[in-house]
Amino acid sequence: MGKDDKISNKAQELKGKAKERLGEMTDDERQQAEGKAEKTKGNIKQAGEKIKDAFKD
Repeated sequence: MGKDDKISNKAQELKGKAKERLGEMTDDERQQAEGKAEKTKGNIKQAGEKIKDAFKD
């Protein structure tokens, strides 16, 4: 389950990064903001996974 979560979190981060970049290219501030939020969620989830991994040892 942990490996799947990590992949899902990374995918969310990359999707947010792409959405943010597309918003920058099209001058769509709303899309930029949504992309940043999605990217941040993915980063936070990844950090949580790293913390869980640290306590498994």
